[in-house]
Amino acid sequence: MKSSKRVLIISLVIAVVFVLWGTFLPKHLTEITSNIQDFLQKKFGWFYLLSATAFLVFVVTMIFSRFGHIKLGKDDEEPEYSYLSWFAMLFSAGMGIGLVFWGVAEPLSHYADPPLAKEGTPQAAQAALVYSLFHWGLHPWGIYTLIGLGLAYFKFRKNAPGLISSIFTPLLGDRVHGPIGRAIDILAVFATVFGVATSLGFGAVQISGGLSFLFKGIENDFGTQLVIIIIVTFLFTLSALSGLDKGIKYLSNTNVLLAVLLMLFLFFVGPTNFMMNFFTTTLGAYLQELPQLSLRVTPFPESELSKWTQNWTIFYWAWWIAWAPFVGTFIARISRGRTIREFVIGVLAVPTIFSALWFAALGGGGIYSEMFQQAGIIEVMNEKGTEIALFKFLEQYPLSPILITLAILLISSFFITSADSATFVLGMLTTGGRLNPTKSIKLTWGVIQSAAAVVLLASGGLEGLQTASIIAAFPFTFIMIGIGISLYKTLQTDMPKLRRR
Repeated sequence: MKSSKRVLIISLVIAVVFVLWGTFLPKHLTEITSNIQDFLQKKFGWFYLLSATAFLVFVVTMIFSRFGHIKLGKDDEEPEYSYLSWFAMLFSAGMGIGLVFWGVAEPLSHYADPPLAKEGTPQAAQAALVYSLFHWGLHPWGIYTLIGLGLAYFKFRKNAPGLISSIFTPLLGDRVHGPIGRAIDILAVFATVFGVATSLGFGAVQISGGLSFLFKGIENDFGTQLVIIIIVTFLFTLSALSGLDKGIKYLSNTNVLLAVLLMLFLFFVGPTNFMMNFFTTTLGAYLQELPQLSLRVTPFPESELSKWTQNWTIFYWAWWIAWAPFVGTFIARISRGRTIREFVIGVLAVPTIFSALWFAALGGGGIYSEMFQQAGIIEVMNEKGTEIALFKFLEQYPLSPILITLAILLISSFFITSADSATFVLGMLTTGGRLNPTKSIKLTWGVIQSAAAVVLLASGGLEGLQTASIIAAFPFTFIMIGIGISLYKTLQTDMPKLRRR
Protein backbone atom coordinates (compact mmCIF):
# COMPACT_ATOMS: atom_id res chain seq x y z
CA MET A 1 0.00 0.00 0.00
CA LYS A 2 1.41 3.40 -0.97
CA SER A 3 2.21 5.90 1.76
CA SER A 4 -0.33 8.41 0.43
CA LYS A 5 -3.12 5.82 0.55
CA ARG A 6 -2.26 5.04 4.15
CA VAL A 7 -2.43 8.73 5.02
CA LEU A 8 -5.82 8.98 3.28
CA ILE A 9 -7.31 5.91 4.98
CA ILE A 10 -5.99 6.71 8.47
CA SER A 11 -7.14 10.33 8.15
CA LEU A 12 -10.62 9.23 7.08
CA VAL A 13 -10.87 6.80 10.01
CA ILE A 14 -9.81 9.48 12.52
CA ALA A 15 -12.31 11.95 11.03
CA VAL A 16 -15.17 9.45 11.28
CA VAL A 17 -14.27 8.49 14.88
CA PHE A 18 -14.23 12.10 16.07
CA VAL A 19 -17.45 12.98 14.24
CA LEU A 20 -19.20 9.97 15.81
CA TRP A 21 -17.82 10.95 19.21
CA GLY A 22 -19.13 14.50 18.80
CA THR A 23 -22.48 13.23 17.53
CA PHE A 24 -23.32 10.71 20.25
CA LEU A 25 -21.32 12.08 23.19
CA PRO A 26 -21.02 15.82 22.52
CA LYS A 27 -20.72 16.83 26.18
CA HIS A 28 -18.07 14.19 26.80
CA LEU A 29 -16.04 15.35 23.76
CA THR A 30 -16.32 19.00 24.81
CA GLU A 31 -15.35 18.22 28.42
CA ILE A 32 -12.33 16.09 27.51
CA THR A 33 -10.97 18.43 24.83
CA SER A 34 -11.64 21.55 26.93
CA ASN A 35 -9.71 20.11 29.87
CA ILE A 36 -6.75 19.24 27.64
CA GLN A 37 -6.77 22.64 25.95
CA ASP A 38 -7.10 24.44 29.31
CA PHE A 39 -4.07 22.51 30.59
CA LEU A 40 -2.01 23.38 27.49
CA GLN A 41 -2.92 27.07 27.65
CA LYS A 42 -2.08 27.37 31.34
CA LYS A 43 1.11 25.28 31.35
CA PHE A 44 2.49 26.09 27.90
CA GLY A 45 1.14 29.58 27.16
CA TRP A 46 4.72 30.89 27.26
CA PHE A 47 5.68 28.26 24.67
CA TYR A 48 2.99 29.42 22.23
CA LEU A 49 4.02 33.06 22.69
CA LEU A 50 7.73 32.41 22.22
CA SER A 51 7.16 30.07 19.24
CA ALA A 52 4.83 32.43 17.34
CA THR A 53 7.26 35.31 17.88
CA ALA A 54 10.24 33.18 16.82
CA PHE A 55 8.45 32.15 13.62
CA LEU A 56 7.75 35.81 12.80
CA VAL A 57 11.34 36.87 13.49
CA PHE A 58 12.64 33.99 11.36
CA VAL A 59 10.62 34.88 8.26
CA VAL A 60 11.31 38.63 8.61
CA THR A 61 15.07 37.95 8.63
CA MET A 62 14.58 36.16 5.31
CA ILE A 63 13.64 39.50 3.72
CA PHE A 64 17.07 40.98 4.52
CA SER A 65 19.12 37.80 4.19
CA ARG A 66 21.28 36.68 1.27
CA PHE A 67 18.55 34.13 0.47
CA GLY A 68 15.97 36.79 -0.41
CA HIS A 69 16.62 36.77 -4.16
CA ILE A 70 16.13 33.00 -4.55
CA LYS A 71 13.09 32.07 -6.60
CA LEU A 72 10.50 29.56 -5.50
CA GLY A 73 10.92 27.71 -8.77
CA LYS A 74 13.37 27.73 -11.63
CA ASP A 75 15.59 30.81 -12.03
CA ASP A 76 13.76 31.98 -15.16
CA GLU A 77 10.27 31.06 -13.95
CA GLU A 78 7.63 33.81 -13.79
CA PRO A 79 4.86 33.98 -11.14
CA GLU A 80 1.84 31.86 -11.94
CA TYR A 81 -0.70 34.50 -10.84
CA SER A 82 -0.90 38.29 -10.96
CA TYR A 83 -0.38 40.28 -7.75
CA LEU A 84 -4.11 40.99 -7.44
CA SER A 85 -5.17 37.36 -7.80
CA TRP A 86 -2.31 36.19 -5.57
CA PHE A 87 -3.19 38.60 -2.74
CA ALA A 88 -6.88 37.85 -3.11
CA MET A 89 -6.43 34.07 -2.91
CA LEU A 90 -4.00 34.03 0.01
CA PHE A 91 -6.16 36.48 1.98
CA SER A 92 -9.44 34.68 1.26
CA ALA A 93 -8.01 31.33 2.31
CA GLY A 94 -6.15 32.75 5.30
CA MET A 95 -8.74 34.59 7.34
CA GLY A 96 -11.32 36.38 5.23
CA ILE A 97 -14.43 34.97 6.91
CA GLY A 98 -12.88 35.41 10.35
CA LEU A 99 -12.30 39.12 9.79
CA VAL A 100 -15.91 39.57 8.71
CA PHE A 101 -17.15 37.67 11.78
CA TRP A 102 -14.88 39.46 14.28
CA GLY A 103 -14.47 42.85 12.55
CA VAL A 104 -17.00 44.48 14.89
CA ALA A 105 -17.29 41.84 17.63
CA GLU A 106 -13.66 41.57 18.78
CA PRO A 107 -12.88 45.29 19.19
CA LEU A 108 -16.16 45.77 21.08
CA SER A 109 -15.38 42.75 23.26
CA HIS A 110 -12.02 44.27 24.20
CA TYR A 111 -13.63 47.70 24.64
CA ALA A 112 -16.09 46.19 27.13
CA ASP A 113 -13.44 44.05 28.85
CA PRO A 114 -9.91 45.43 28.25
CA PRO A 115 -6.90 43.74 29.88
CA LEU A 116 -5.09 46.85 31.17
CA ALA A 117 -7.61 49.70 31.12
CA LYS A 118 -11.01 50.66 32.47
CA GLU A 119 -13.88 49.52 30.26
CA GLY A 120 -15.67 52.11 28.14
CA THR A 121 -12.84 54.66 28.23
CA PRO A 122 -10.77 56.15 25.36
CA GLN A 123 -7.83 54.09 26.65
CA ALA A 124 -9.96 50.93 26.38
CA ALA A 125 -10.99 51.93 22.85
CA GLN A 126 -7.36 52.37 21.78
CA ALA A 127 -6.31 49.09 23.38
CA ALA A 128 -9.25 47.31 21.70
CA LEU A 129 -8.06 48.19 18.20
CA VAL A 130 -4.38 47.49 18.97
CA TYR A 131 -5.15 44.04 20.40
CA SER A 132 -7.48 43.19 17.51
CA LEU A 133 -4.77 44.05 14.99
CA PHE A 134 -2.21 42.17 17.08
CA HIS A 135 -4.33 39.01 16.95
CA TRP A 136 -4.94 39.29 13.18
CA GLY A 137 -1.72 40.95 12.01
CA LEU A 138 1.90 39.91 11.59
CA HIS A 139 2.01 36.91 13.94
CA PRO A 140 -0.61 34.71 12.25
CA TRP A 141 0.74 35.57 8.83
CA GLY A 142 4.26 34.86 10.07
CA ILE A 143 3.09 31.38 11.04
CA TYR A 144 1.51 30.86 7.61
CA THR A 145 4.60 32.27 5.86
CA LEU A 146 6.96 29.77 7.50
CA ILE A 147 5.03 26.69 6.33
CA GLY A 148 4.23 28.20 2.93
CA LEU A 149 7.85 29.14 2.33
CA GLY A 150 9.14 25.70 3.32
CA LEU A 151 6.61 23.90 1.12
CA ALA A 152 7.08 26.19 -1.88
CA TYR A 153 10.89 25.96 -1.73
CA PHE A 154 11.02 22.17 -1.51
CA LYS A 155 8.23 21.64 -4.05
CA PHE A 156 9.15 24.16 -6.74
CA ARG A 157 12.91 24.43 -6.20
CA LYS A 158 13.80 20.85 -5.34
CA ASN A 159 10.86 18.99 -6.98
CA ALA A 160 9.85 17.31 -3.71
CA PRO A 161 6.25 16.13 -3.12
CA GLY A 162 3.89 18.89 -1.96
CA LEU A 163 3.73 17.43 1.55
CA ILE A 164 4.76 18.97 4.85
CA SER A 165 6.74 15.82 5.64
CA SER A 166 8.92 16.37 2.55
CA ILE A 167 10.40 19.52 4.14
CA PHE A 168 12.08 17.26 6.73
CA THR A 169 14.18 15.35 4.18
CA PRO A 170 17.42 17.19 5.19
CA LEU A 171 16.80 16.19 8.82
CA LEU A 172 15.20 12.75 8.50
CA GLY A 173 16.43 11.45 5.15
CA ASP A 174 14.44 8.47 3.85
CA ARG A 175 12.53 8.24 7.13
CA VAL A 176 10.15 10.89 5.80
CA HIS A 177 8.61 8.08 3.74
CA GLY A 178 7.98 5.98 6.85
CA PRO A 179 5.80 6.28 9.98
CA ILE A 180 7.30 9.62 11.06
CA GLY A 181 6.50 11.29 7.75
CA ARG A 182 3.00 9.83 7.67
CA ALA A 183 2.36 11.01 11.24
CA ILE A 184 3.30 14.58 10.23
CA ASP A 185 0.95 14.52 7.23
CA ILE A 186 -1.91 12.90 9.18
CA LEU A 187 -1.61 15.57 11.89
CA ALA A 188 -1.83 18.22 9.18
CA VAL A 189 -4.96 16.58 7.74
CA PHE A 190 -6.51 16.28 11.22
CA ALA A 191 -6.05 19.99 11.97
CA THR A 192 -7.32 21.01 8.53
CA VAL A 193 -10.44 18.80 8.45
CA PHE A 194 -11.70 19.78 11.89
CA GLY A 195 -10.63 23.40 11.66
CA VAL A 196 -12.56 23.88 8.43
CA ALA A 197 -15.53 21.77 9.63
CA THR A 198 -15.95 24.00 12.67
CA SER A 199 -15.62 27.09 10.50
CA LEU A 200 -18.35 25.70 8.24
CA GLY A 201 -20.59 25.28 11.27
CA PHE A 202 -19.88 28.69 12.76
CA GLY A 203 -20.12 30.32 9.32
CA ALA A 204 -23.57 28.80 8.85
CA VAL A 205 -24.56 30.19 12.26
CA GLN A 206 -23.51 33.71 11.24
CA ILE A 207 -25.24 33.58 7.84
CA SER A 208 -28.35 32.26 9.58
CA GLY A 209 -28.11 35.07 12.12
CA GLY A 210 -27.82 37.65 9.34
CA LEU A 211 -30.81 36.28 7.45
CA SER A 212 -32.94 36.18 10.62
CA PHE A 213 -31.86 39.77 11.39
CA LEU A 214 -32.78 40.92 7.87
CA PHE A 215 -35.95 38.87 7.40
CA LYS A 216 -38.17 38.55 10.46
CA GLY A 217 -39.82 35.35 9.21
CA ILE A 218 -36.55 33.41 9.14
CA GLU A 219 -35.47 31.76 12.39
CA ASN A 220 -31.83 31.42 13.43
CA ASP A 221 -32.15 27.69 14.15
CA PHE A 222 -30.73 24.36 13.03
CA GLY A 223 -33.18 24.03 10.12
CA THR A 224 -31.98 27.29 8.57
CA GLN A 225 -28.34 26.40 9.22
CA LEU A 226 -28.81 22.99 7.58
CA VAL A 227 -30.22 24.55 4.42
CA ILE A 228 -27.31 27.02 4.35
CA ILE A 229 -24.70 24.25 4.68
CA ILE A 230 -26.35 22.23 1.89
CA ILE A 231 -26.37 25.22 -0.47
CA VAL A 232 -22.80 26.22 0.42
CA THR A 233 -21.60 22.63 0.00
CA PHE A 234 -23.09 22.49 -3.48
CA LEU A 235 -21.45 25.81 -4.41
CA PHE A 236 -17.97 25.12 -3.04
CA THR A 237 -18.01 21.61 -4.51
CA LEU A 238 -18.91 23.09 -7.89
CA SER A 239 -16.09 25.61 -7.48
CA ALA A 240 -13.59 22.93 -6.38
CA LEU A 241 -14.41 20.73 -9.37
CA SER A 242 -13.90 23.65 -11.76
CA GLY A 243 -10.23 23.93 -10.79
CA LEU A 244 -7.90 26.42 -9.14
CA ASP A 245 -7.65 28.82 -12.09
CA LYS A 246 -11.42 29.25 -12.32
CA GLY A 247 -13.25 28.59 -9.05
CA ILE A 248 -10.97 29.83 -6.26
CA LYS A 249 -9.32 32.54 -8.35
CA TYR A 250 -12.59 34.18 -9.44
CA LEU A 251 -14.20 33.78 -6.02
CA SER A 252 -11.19 35.32 -4.28
CA ASN A 253 -11.20 38.34 -6.58
CA THR A 254 -14.93 38.74 -5.89
CA ASN A 255 -14.29 38.50 -2.13
CA VAL A 256 -11.75 41.30 -2.15
CA LEU A 257 -13.95 43.49 -4.35
CA LEU A 258 -16.97 43.08 -2.03
CA ALA A 259 -14.83 43.63 1.09
CA VAL A 260 -13.26 46.80 -0.32
CA LEU A 261 -16.65 48.17 -1.42
CA LEU A 262 -18.12 47.58 2.05
CA MET A 263 -15.10 49.09 3.78
CA LEU A 264 -15.00 52.19 1.53
CA PHE A 265 -18.72 52.78 2.04
CA LEU A 266 -18.28 52.67 5.82
CA PHE A 267 -15.29 55.01 5.63
CA PHE A 268 -17.08 57.63 3.53
CA VAL A 269 -20.56 57.44 5.09
CA GLY A 270 -19.44 56.85 8.68
CA PRO A 271 -17.26 59.03 10.95
CA THR A 272 -14.41 59.20 8.43
CA ASN A 273 -12.07 61.43 10.45
CA PHE A 274 -12.53 59.31 13.57
CA MET A 275 -11.86 56.08 11.66
CA MET A 276 -8.77 57.32 9.83
CA ASN A 277 -7.32 58.82 13.00
CA PHE A 278 -8.01 55.50 14.69
CA PHE A 279 -6.29 53.65 11.83
CA THR A 280 -3.18 55.84 12.02
CA THR A 281 -2.95 55.73 15.81
CA THR A 282 -3.60 51.99 15.97
CA LEU A 283 -0.98 51.15 13.34
CA GLY A 284 1.61 53.31 15.10
CA ALA A 285 0.83 51.92 18.56
CA TYR A 286 0.83 48.35 17.22
CA LEU A 287 4.28 48.68 15.65
CA GLN A 288 5.63 50.46 18.74
CA GLU A 289 4.23 47.96 21.24
CA LEU A 290 4.75 44.81 19.14
CA PRO A 291 7.73 43.41 21.13
CA GLN A 292 5.94 43.91 24.44
CA LEU A 293 2.64 42.51 23.16
CA SER A 294 4.40 39.49 21.65
CA LEU A 295 5.87 38.37 24.97
CA ARG A 296 3.26 39.60 27.46
CA VAL A 297 2.40 36.80 29.86
CA THR A 298 2.16 37.11 33.63
CA PRO A 299 3.60 34.61 36.13
CA PHE A 300 0.54 35.12 38.35
CA PRO A 301 -2.00 32.54 37.08
CA GLU A 302 -5.06 33.92 38.85
CA SER A 303 -4.65 37.50 37.69
CA GLU A 304 -7.13 39.05 35.28
CA LEU A 305 -4.36 39.70 32.74
CA SER A 306 -3.35 36.02 32.81
CA LYS A 307 -6.92 34.84 32.21
CA TRP A 308 -7.43 37.41 29.44
CA THR A 309 -4.18 36.40 27.70
CA GLN A 310 -5.12 32.72 27.82
CA ASN A 311 -8.66 33.33 26.54
CA TRP A 312 -7.58 35.58 23.68
CA THR A 313 -3.92 35.71 22.64
CA ILE A 314 -2.82 32.16 23.48
CA PHE A 315 -6.09 30.76 22.10
CA TYR A 316 -5.53 32.70 18.86
CA TRP A 317 -1.90 31.55 18.51
CA ALA A 318 -2.99 27.92 18.94
CA TRP A 319 -5.82 28.44 16.44
CA TRP A 320 -3.51 29.98 13.81
CA ILE A 321 -0.98 27.15 14.24
CA ALA A 322 -3.81 24.62 13.85
CA TRP A 323 -4.83 26.38 10.60
CA ALA A 324 -1.24 26.67 9.37
CA PRO A 325 -1.08 23.33 7.49
CA PHE A 326 -4.14 24.28 5.45
CA VAL A 327 -3.31 27.93 4.76
CA GLY A 328 0.44 27.36 4.40
CA THR A 329 -0.07 24.56 1.87
CA PHE A 330 -2.49 26.65 -0.17
CA ILE A 331 -0.25 29.74 -0.12
CA ALA A 332 2.67 27.61 -1.27
CA ARG A 333 0.60 26.19 -4.14
CA ILE A 334 -0.22 29.64 -5.55
CA SER A 335 3.24 31.22 -5.06
CA ARG A 336 5.34 29.50 -7.71
CA GLY A 337 7.78 31.89 -9.38
CA ARG A 338 7.98 34.44 -6.54
CA THR A 339 11.30 35.23 -4.86
CA ILE A 340 11.66 34.50 -1.15
CA ARG A 341 11.81 38.24 -0.41
CA GLU A 342 8.74 38.94 -2.53
CA PHE A 343 6.87 36.04 -0.94
CA VAL A 344 7.57 37.06 2.65
CA ILE A 345 6.83 40.77 2.15
CA GLY A 346 3.62 40.02 0.26
CA VAL A 347 2.27 37.45 2.70
CA LEU A 348 3.15 39.54 5.77
CA ALA A 349 2.57 43.16 4.81
CA VAL A 350 -0.51 43.24 2.57
CA PRO A 351 -2.93 41.28 4.83
CA THR A 352 -1.70 43.17 7.93
CA ILE A 353 -2.32 46.60 6.39
CA PHE A 354 -5.70 45.48 5.07
CA SER A 355 -6.60 44.12 8.52
CA ALA A 356 -5.67 47.47 10.10
CA LEU A 357 -7.98 49.30 7.67
CA TRP A 358 -10.74 46.74 8.19
CA PHE A 359 -10.68 47.04 11.98
CA ALA A 360 -10.57 50.84 11.72
CA ALA A 361 -13.72 50.83 9.56
CA LEU A 362 -15.74 48.16 11.39
CA GLY A 363 -14.20 48.04 14.86
CA GLY A 364 -13.57 51.77 14.99
CA GLY A 365 -17.05 52.45 13.66
CA GLY A 366 -18.54 50.09 16.23
CA ILE A 367 -16.68 51.77 19.10
CA TYR A 368 -17.78 55.20 17.84
CA SER A 369 -21.39 53.99 17.81
CA GLU A 370 -21.10 52.74 21.39
CA MET A 371 -19.24 55.78 22.74
CA PHE A 372 -21.22 58.57 21.09
CA GLN A 373 -24.48 57.08 19.83
CA GLN A 374 -25.32 54.42 22.45
CA ALA A 375 -26.10 51.94 19.67
CA GLY A 376 -26.41 48.99 22.05
CA ILE A 377 -24.27 46.62 19.96
CA ILE A 378 -22.53 45.16 23.03
CA GLU A 379 -25.90 44.53 24.66
CA VAL A 380 -27.12 42.66 21.56
CA MET A 381 -23.88 40.64 21.48
CA ASN A 382 -24.44 39.57 25.07
CA GLU A 383 -28.07 38.62 24.41
CA LYS A 384 -28.00 37.03 20.94
CA GLY A 385 -24.36 36.14 20.35
CA THR A 386 -21.34 37.65 18.62
CA GLU A 387 -22.64 36.61 15.18
CA ILE A 388 -25.24 39.41 15.36
CA ALA A 389 -22.73 42.22 16.12
CA LEU A 390 -21.91 43.00 12.47
CA PHE A 391 -25.58 43.24 11.43
CA LYS A 392 -26.55 45.38 14.42
CA PHE A 393 -23.67 47.72 13.54
CA LEU A 394 -24.69 47.99 9.87
CA GLU A 395 -28.34 48.61 10.83
CA GLN A 396 -27.62 52.24 11.75
CA TYR A 397 -26.15 53.16 8.35
CA PRO A 398 -28.07 54.42 5.30
CA LEU A 399 -29.20 51.63 2.95
CA SER A 400 -28.79 49.18 5.83
CA PRO A 401 -30.79 46.34 4.16
CA ILE A 402 -28.43 46.52 1.15
CA LEU A 403 -25.38 46.65 3.42
CA ILE A 404 -26.53 43.64 5.45
CA THR A 405 -27.27 41.74 2.24
CA LEU A 406 -23.79 42.64 0.96
CA ALA A 407 -22.29 41.43 4.26
CA ILE A 408 -24.16 38.11 4.01
CA LEU A 409 -22.93 37.69 0.42
CA LEU A 410 -19.39 38.50 1.55
CA ILE A 411 -19.55 35.94 4.38
CA SER A 412 -20.95 33.35 2.00
CA SER A 413 -18.31 34.06 -0.62
CA PHE A 414 -15.45 33.83 1.89
CA PHE A 415 -17.14 30.75 3.31
CA ILE A 416 -17.20 29.03 -0.09
CA THR A 417 -13.60 30.05 -0.88
CA SER A 418 -12.24 28.70 2.43
CA ALA A 419 -14.06 25.38 2.03
CA ASP A 420 -13.01 25.17 -1.63
CA SER A 421 -9.36 25.84 -0.70
CA ALA A 422 -9.54 23.25 2.07
CA THR A 423 -10.77 20.49 -0.25
CA PHE A 424 -7.88 21.36 -2.57
CA VAL A 425 -5.32 21.20 0.25
CA LEU A 426 -6.76 18.00 1.74
CA GLY A 427 -6.60 16.46 -1.71
CA MET A 428 -2.90 17.39 -1.94
CA LEU A 429 -2.09 16.07 1.53
CA THR A 430 -3.78 12.71 0.93
CA THR A 431 -2.55 12.02 -2.62
CA GLY A 432 1.19 12.28 -2.09
CA GLY A 433 1.32 16.05 -2.65
CA ARG A 434 -0.25 16.20 -6.13
CA LEU A 435 -0.64 19.81 -7.28
CA ASN A 436 -3.97 18.99 -8.92
CA PRO A 437 -5.82 16.31 -6.91
CA THR A 438 -8.51 14.28 -8.62
CA LYS A 439 -12.10 15.50 -8.52
CA SER A 440 -13.23 12.40 -6.64
CA ILE A 441 -10.78 13.07 -3.78
CA LYS A 442 -11.82 16.73 -3.52
CA LEU A 443 -15.48 15.74 -3.60
CA THR A 444 -14.90 13.15 -0.83
CA TRP A 445 -13.29 15.68 1.49
CA GLY A 446 -15.91 18.30 0.71
CA VAL A 447 -18.72 15.94 1.71
CA ILE A 448 -16.87 14.84 4.88
CA GLN A 449 -16.34 18.44 6.03
CA SER A 450 -19.97 19.39 5.46
CA ALA A 451 -21.32 16.20 7.03
CA ALA A 452 -19.16 16.77 10.10
CA ALA A 453 -20.44 20.35 10.42
CA VAL A 454 -24.08 19.24 10.11
CA VAL A 455 -24.04 16.39 12.64
CA LEU A 456 -22.03 18.40 15.13
CA LEU A 457 -24.30 21.42 14.84
CA ALA A 458 -27.27 19.15 15.45
CA SER A 459 -25.69 17.45 18.46
CA GLY A 460 -23.97 20.47 19.98
CA GLY A 461 -20.51 18.95 19.54
CA LEU A 462 -19.07 21.69 17.32
CA GLU A 463 -17.24 23.45 20.16
CA GLY A 464 -15.59 20.19 21.24
CA LEU A 465 -14.38 19.53 17.71
CA GLN A 466 -12.98 23.05 17.45
CA THR A 467 -11.05 22.49 20.67
CA ALA A 468 -9.80 19.12 19.39
CA SER A 469 -8.46 20.88 16.30
CA ILE A 470 -6.68 23.47 18.42
CA ILE A 471 -5.10 20.75 20.58
CA ALA A 472 -3.37 19.56 17.39
CA ALA A 473 -1.53 22.90 17.39
CA PHE A 474 0.65 21.84 20.32
CA PRO A 475 2.48 18.95 18.60
CA PHE A 476 2.39 20.84 15.30
CA THR A 477 4.35 23.70 16.91
CA PHE A 478 7.31 21.33 17.23
CA ILE A 479 6.86 20.38 13.57
CA MET A 480 7.02 24.07 12.64
CA ILE A 481 10.24 24.49 14.60
CA GLY A 482 11.63 21.57 12.59
CA ILE A 483 10.46 23.23 9.36
CA GLY A 484 12.45 26.36 10.20
CA ILE A 485 15.60 24.39 11.02
CA SER A 486 15.32 22.21 7.91
CA LEU A 487 14.63 25.15 5.59
CA TYR A 488 17.59 27.15 6.91
CA LYS A 489 19.89 24.12 6.65
CA THR A 490 18.84 23.54 3.04
CA LEU A 491 19.28 27.19 2.08
CA GLN A 492 22.77 27.18 3.60
CA THR A 493 23.65 24.07 1.60
CA ASP A 494 22.18 25.38 -1.67
CA MET A 495 23.72 28.86 -1.49
CA PRO A 496 27.19 27.95 -2.86
CA LYS A 497 25.56 26.20 -5.83
CA LEU A 498 23.49 29.31 -6.56
CA ARG A 499 26.58 31.55 -6.39
CA ARG A 500 28.42 29.33 -8.89
CA ARG A 501 25.42 29.56 -11.17
